[in-house]
Amino acid sequence: MSFLRKLMVTAAFSAAMFVNAAYAENVKIALVVKSLGNGFFDAANKGAEEAAKELGDVDIIYTGPTKATAEAQIEVVNSLIAQKVNAIAISANDADALVPALKKAMERGITVISWDSGVAPEGRQLHLNPSDTGLIGETIIKLAADYLPEGGDVAILSASSTATNQNAWIDAAKKILPEKFPKINLVATVYGDDDSAKSTDEAKGLLKSYPNLKAIIAPTTVGVVAAAQVVTDENLIGKVNVTGLALPSEFKKFIDNGSSQAVALWNPIDLGYSAVYLAYDVAVKKEEAKPGATLSIGRVGKVTLDDTNSAAMAPPFQFDKTNIEKFSKIY
Repeated sequence: MSFLRKLMVTAAFSAAMFVNAAYAENVKIALVVKSLGNGFFDAANKGAEEAAKELGDVDIIYTGPTKATAEAQIEVVNSLIAQKVNAIAISANDADALVPALKKAMERGITVISWDSGVAPEGRQLHLNPSDTGLIGETIIKLAADYLPEGGDVAILSASSTATNQNAWIDAAKKILPEKFPKINLVATVYGDDDSAKSTDEAKGLLKSYPNLKAIIAPTTVGVVAAAQVVTDENLIGKVNVTGLALPSEFKKFIDNGSSQAVALWNPIDLGYSAVYLAYDVAVKKEEAKPGATLSIGRVGKVTLDDTNSAAMAPPFQFDKTNIEKFSKIY
């Protein structure tokens, strides 16, 4: 074989090896959370890794900012674009502020979905709600009302004022108050920005401003822990009930000590798991995200997209003294 012929064969072999290596490279799916160091999102990452193992050709990049701000998430998204990931699944700190960066990602061929806290439709291909918005809104009020037969003043301690999911749940709660819970008086809504210190300060402020307060409702796993700790520290157990959305593992001690009667949540492990399956469906299987489309979320089942390309995973589940021990060992 001539030298030129050998060179051509070697070049062809090398090119084939390069193509095969590129083809064999795992799909990179970035799970972008509101902030790192949050137990809810750490649990979601466990589900994401479970999905990746089942799918077999997926690498999860678990990332997010240290502070729950849109600006910090935009930096994370730009970094992922530079890394040329295959898909971004994001729980957004701001529905609108992230749109330009995520549109740039989609223009580069990156699949973008939102989960938990949504992005405006123009900034993603689909959105996965953890549960039905109206049902969550009703649940968080019912958790307080069930233990206030005579009614009374309640307040909401939310995450950030721009958090899509929190605002939608609160709006839904306000709508059903007059009809289903007329004895419940919502006196204030404050924001702790999913920061433990700020949430603590806001909870203290509520107790000072509203001396007749009977319950604090925190639809955020950070805020609900902060509020329950304040009620415990200020010896208000039995006087002020803290409820909302909580991780059983983080909140068990407050059910045990009586500062809370009950809380609710969906399974964050299932939520991270489902988000990865949806990202994979669109990025790899090339499933079209369009109204009416039914997509797989693995062992969790299937979801059907509505006219905004959104879907709900499952109803919230209540935790109280009868079951908190069991679930605290799971997540």
